[in-house]
Amino acid sequence: MKNRSIYHVDGVPKLREAIPLGLQHILAMFISNITPIIIVAGVLGISQDMKTTLIQSSMLVAGINTLIQAYTIGPVGARLPIVVGTSFAFVPIAISIGTKYGFEGVLGAALVGGVFEACVGLYIKKIRHLFPSIVTGIIVLSIGLSLLPVGIKSFAGGFGSAEFGSLQNLGVGVLVLATVVFLKQFGKGMISTGAIFIATILGLIVASILGMVDLTPVKNAGYFSIPRPLMYGVSFHLDAIFAMMLMFIVSAVETVGDMSGVTMGGAGRETTDKELSGGIIADGLGSVLATFFSVLPTTSFSQNTGMIAMTGIMSRFIVGIGAMFLVVAAFVPKIGALLTVIPQSVLGGSLIMMFAMISISGINLITKEPLKGRNAIIVAVSLGMGYGIGTVPGVLENYSETVKLIFGGSGIVVSGCIGVILNVVLPVDKEVITVKI
Repeated sequence: MKNRSIYHVDGVPKLREAIPLGLQHILAMFISNITPIIIVAGVLGISQDMKTTLIQSSMLVAGINTLIQAYTIGPVGARLPIVVGTSFAFVPIAISIGTKYGFEGVLGAALVGGVFEACVGLYIKKIRHLFPSIVTGIIVLSIGLSLLPVGIKSFAGGFGSAEFGSLQNLGVGVLVLATVVFLKQFGKGMISTGAIFIATILGLIVASILGMVDLTPVKNAGYFSIPRPLMYGVSFHLDAIFAMMLMFIVSAVETVGDMSGVTMGGAGRETTDKELSGGIIADGLGSVLATFFSVLPTTSFSQNTGMIAMTGIMSRFIVGIGAMFLVVAAFVPKIGALLTVIPQSVLGGSLIMMFAMISISGINLITKEPLKGRNAIIVAVSLGMGYGIGTVPGVLENYSETVKLIFGGSGIVVSGCIGVILNVVLPVDKEVITVKI
């Protein structure tokens, strides 16, 4: 008998259940997936027509790479419900390289970097001992904390919005958040599991009534278009390649955290060596595929990790349905345009909840052992330094751009590196045995 459970990794629920749940995942990541290439293309002066094609390619690559993570090709893929998309982490380094060497230099460096990350995945078993639950928990918690400001910015209307923080934006965000909480707490069946999708539709309707939705992009978009591979060439420069390889190490660390968040939040367990290896290999080779379609590197999306932590839904089939929507959207511009008109405040209402749930998954990993003595020191120093530097990036102002790119920003890498080092250096607490006489 076919497994229909949405909570089992191999569960294949009926389409009437899988489609809205799959769309939830796409709604959570869609804007974040296409925004990096829009930013980089704008800075590098890429034409509007080419930018539109690159957006389509970003959707296609994200869909294909998500399917590979979920269903695997040989050793490639984690066989987990991991959603893949274009990473914001690569935007600063892409702009830096692109300004110096052009977009071809960005793609050449990303090609080598992707192969490098795939090699890291092959040997992850040998260094897995460096990532016990307390270290992966610190990374997952750091990811959740670093994403909360992103959720709040969306909640208030989106970065750069003329109406940022307006009563309308905040009101719609509160409505969506309250709806998600109410449906998750009091709803049953699809009402509960589909809370984010239902809340987003409700928020979109209210936003439309308030005049916050502009359908012009949908009207202007075409009905059919084929993403083009190899639109740009590649060029290779040692300094660009080195900087990009360092960023791929950052990406691998985040992927370890995301996969741990998925298995802990959805199945209450840590990731296996095979899952970690396959997931990181897929991240690297998926980024190589991205360069083939002239778009930025891809990686696992933390907002979707938060969704799994919140709902507990582990079905790969559901994520696969979502991935197919991305693939179809890549060939039908009107679909992509329709998703882009959803106001940021509508998405922000659910993003806050999802990002906070990532933090909860990190806390669950950290507290698998008593949080005292050695463990307390590791967590305190890692989060204190990592989160502190992440919120005060000026600390690294006197250092090179490469150092700022890697260790600044979100602070995830700082937290992860300190956690790994302290876990190796600090001796394990000795249990004190008290004998009553």
